Amino acid sequence: MLETLGTFVINIISDTGYLGIFLLMALESACIPIPSEATMPFSGSLVALGRFNLWMVVLIGALGNLAGSLLAYAVGYWGQDKIVRILIVKYGRYFLISEHEYDRAQKWFLKYGEIIVFASRMLPVVRTFISLPAGIAKMNLTKFILYTTIGSFFWSLVLTSVGMILGQNWQSLEVYFRQFDVLIVAGLTVGGLFYLYHKYKQLKKR
Repeated sequence: MLETLGTFVINIISDTGYLGIFLLMALESACIPIPSEATMPFSGSLVALGRFNLWMVVLIGALGNLAGSLLAYAVGYWGQDKIVRILIVKYGRYFLISEHEYDRAQKWFLKYGEIIVFASRMLPVVRTFISLPAGIAKMNLTKFILYTTIGSFFWSLVLTSVGMILGQNWQSLEVYFRQFDVLIVAGLTVGGLFYLYHKYKQLKKR
């Protein structure tokens, strides 16, 4: 599946250029799992070849993420949990979306609050679905756009830069990014536990 998606990404970007980057990144954030780990590094390799401009690629990638995220936000906002869940159960398999993944994104939003909209842009799976619970919770739209744009810009910059460095070997990123995903989640978990412990000590003193 990953190999097929990778080939799809290469063909779209090769044929349509910047527009392809925008569409692929929008699809990922609209809950259709087109991996940004393929889209942006491949675009970065084309930057290294002189076909694309670095900052144009990064900006378009971030705007694509924002567009897809706004669509998912709107679905959550107007559909609410009951409708969203029905849609996922009924049609999710056609878009590789599972109820389990949706529940995970919802739990993360409830646990960490609105800041997870920013942080999740660098997290596996959650980044694809986090806009749904944000919409359901009716998160302030301005804050949602700001957090999404900043997080997406940073993520796009990292992936594109690494793709530039690796050049034609950009596909070797796949294995390593899966490992990085695990490390990022572990780091955030430890950080969250430390934060809760610190708050507990403050409350105990009071």
